[in-house]
Amino acid sequence: MINVLILGGTSEASALACAVAERGLPAIFSYAGRVSAPKPQPLPTRVGGFGGVDGLIAFIKHAGITHIVDATHPFAAQMSRNALNAAAQSGVAMLALTRPAWQPKQGDQWQPVASIDDAVAALAGPPQRVLLAIGRLHLKAFSAQPQHHYVLRLIDPPTETPPLTHFTTTLDRGPFTLDGDLALLQTQRIERIVCKNAGGEGAAAKLAAARQLKIPVMMIERPMLPARREVHCVDDVLAWINSAN
Repeated sequence: MINVLILGGTSEASALACAVAERGLPAIFSYAGRVSAPKPQPLPTRVGGFGGVDGLIAFIKHAGITHIVDATHPFAAQMSRNALNAAAQSGVAMLALTRPAWQPKQGDQWQPVASIDDAVAALAGPPQRVLLAIGRLHLKAFSAQPQHHYVLRLIDPPTETPPLTHFTTTLDRGPFTLDGDLALLQTQRIERIVCKNAGGEGAAAKLAAARQLKIPVMMIERPMLPARREVHCVDDVLAWINSAN
């Protein structure tokens, strides 16, 4: 009997949940719990961490999970590592549903950096208006460059005042549009963008807008993960699940 655990948090995970539900496949959808109102799913849903590898192994055994699909954000590296370890130790099949990384196009002014810390270091210099499109978890690191005015694009209002000297908060949830991001960059007089290479279409509009307005983009590269089996579309995940029948 198949029972799939979908580790979600991306639009691809939601699309997979819909496809799995339409086919009547037993599955559980898991959110990390980093936003206050996660998108409802057509599957039984849990919210919150598992408690590391041991906690995930215990959940797999208790719920009778046979297949794990890691459809988390490309920067949720610890969860992806935990899933790999837990699957291997539990003897269950695992597959990653991932997005291809963004690639620069003609006219882009990208500055690739390897990490958040490298992005902070690269912001040394005269004050600018900087769009931080990185989520809320790493905002504190940018206090090391207090000369800038940071525009924070967040899904939820921050629970604590960000430790930044100068900042503006704008609340929005993707998918974003080119017109909307052009308006944001122009209204906020953005001179540089800092973002993670999340890939996909939902957050790509800011890159097209930056290209059009000739705004430099500091692109934080994805964290390295152990080798794993990956696919890029829902149909391939369904074929993988069906092959176990």
